[in-house]
Amino acid sequence: MEAEKWFVIVNPVAGNGRGLDDFPQISKYLRDAHILCEPVFTEHKFHATELTVSAVKEGYRRIIVVGGDGTLHEVVNGLFIQQEVRPDEVLLAVIAAGSGNDWVRTFGVSTRYQDAVQSISEGYSFLQDVGVVSYEEAHYRQNRYIANVAGAGFEAQIIRRVTHLQKKRRKSRWRYTWCLISQFFSYKSTGVKVWVDDRLVYNNLLLSVAIGICKYNGGGMQQLPEAVIDDGMLDVSLIRPVHFWHILFRFRYLFNGGIYRIRHVLHERGQRIRIESSPEISVEADGELLGETPLEFSVLHKAIRVVVCREFYYQHAGEADSDPMPSNVDVATAN
Repeated sequence: MEAEKWFVIVNPVAGNGRGLDDFPQISKYLRDAHILCEPVFTEHKFHATELTVSAVKEGYRRIIVVGGDGTLHEVVNGLFIQQEVRPDEVLLAVIAAGSGNDWVRTFGVSTRYQDAVQSISEGYSFLQDVGVVSYEEAHYRQNRYIANVAGAGFEAQIIRRVTHLQKKRRKSRWRYTWCLISQFFSYKSTGVKVWVDDRLVYNNLLLSVAIGICKYNGGGMQQLPEAVIDDGMLDVSLIRPVHFWHILFRFRYLFNGGIYRIRHVLHERGQRIRIESSPEISVEADGELLGETPLEFSVLHKAIRVVVCREFYYQHAGEADSDPMPSNVDVATAN
């Protein structure tokens, strides 16, 4: 029974409380679509990871995330912690109720609840890559899985500030952008070495670096506009020290996919990334602060199966395989 029922993990504090406030409406859309589900609310940090492990152990093979990128991050990590089945045997869907909602942008999943439920009902799915980051925390090496984008240096400093404002319940659509601007003048670039597939590609002062699977982070910014979500590669954007006025007049490039038109931004791509720095710099993954350098990134090819919108499915069906029903793009019976 559980294999056909959706296990719904709701983050009540996502989007400054939208997860809780809007769930009655979301629940109605799920009922109207005849999607059988079991909703559970998270109660603390990493609870979504614990709930995922328990749900899979109980036999659930379909999980809906009602929350933001951070909640998705916890659920994906739960899929890799559980030992019952391969992570790609669990179908994962997202109803975006967070602040940034960047992961859904790549897959064309609407932030309108009714449309997101419609995508779940239609059941078009896709196998995406997953990143893995190894980092230092409290003198121990730890690993975390990345569904979207990770960042180190200035990027992590922005997340630290955003998290601080979230704890103070300060609501703003432009919170990430405001933190970017306000922190720009106080953050100091750091001496960083970056290796891509054992090739030293950078050894100089660095402002920030983004590494990931998908294109978007920071509430709609395209820091990795050329990322391909199932190519078995990690995209890397290296941002060298830059004057604010230079960014100001090119700020639109951060959102329209033209970031590499800024000469201070370098693009790399590879399967293994290593980053060392002096002094240490922090790293975040999917908007969640982790530890510090040295960092090692790797990629798991087509590691999780996610629900996508119909348009994304037909756009990528021909690219993934030549068969009429390619192995990387599938249609699942949602109810």
